[in-house]
Amino acid sequence: MLKQDAPARSTAAHPAAVQPGTGTASDAPAGRALAVLRILLGAILLWAFVDKTLGFGFATPAAKSWLAGGSPTAGYLGSLKGSLAPAFQPLAGNPAVDVAFMLGLLLVGAALALGIALRAAAVGGSILMLLMWLSALPIKTNPVLDEHVIYASAMIALAAVGAGRVWGLGRQWAALLKAAPAPVRAALA
Repeated sequence: MLKQDAPARSTAAHPAAVQPGTGTASDAPAGRALAVLRILLGAILLWAFVDKTLGFGFATPAAKSWLAGGSPTAGYLGSLKGSLAPAFQPLAGNPAVDVAFMLGLLLVGAALALGIALRAAAVGGSILMLLMWLSALPIKTNPVLDEHVIYASAMIALAAVGAGRVWGLGRQWAALLKAAPAPVRAALA
């Protein structure tokens, strides 16, 4: 008796997280998982912005909120004790640094939560995370890694697979960019 070949398995039952040939996230379970990661990471940054602005009392007391005249950078940068503290401490309380830090939290957090401009968010967010990682050196719990490295890596991965197309405005954003001039497309893709 001859053995029959097993029937070909359908790939529809096991869809990929990234659409073949496009490098973009699909609506498969893995694509949805990446969308959840994107939204949660955006929510972390947006929460930091809101708490520092309004002072809900979690990380920032109301009396030290940005709206109450406090500096979002003074407490953290002013209390650094690491090897790079002398480089970062003079920036503590500088209004330009406060605005840049808060805009970074807001813009990167909103881009991740909405699924738009993920490449720009990955670049800006990675720079923000790199500076925060450098300010924490030497890290007490691990000689190299902390959450800032993980967050930056996640932002880069989310941008690489176009995770804004699942449960986000990534498709609409891409359509808007098609009509934009080439330098704008390159900066905001």
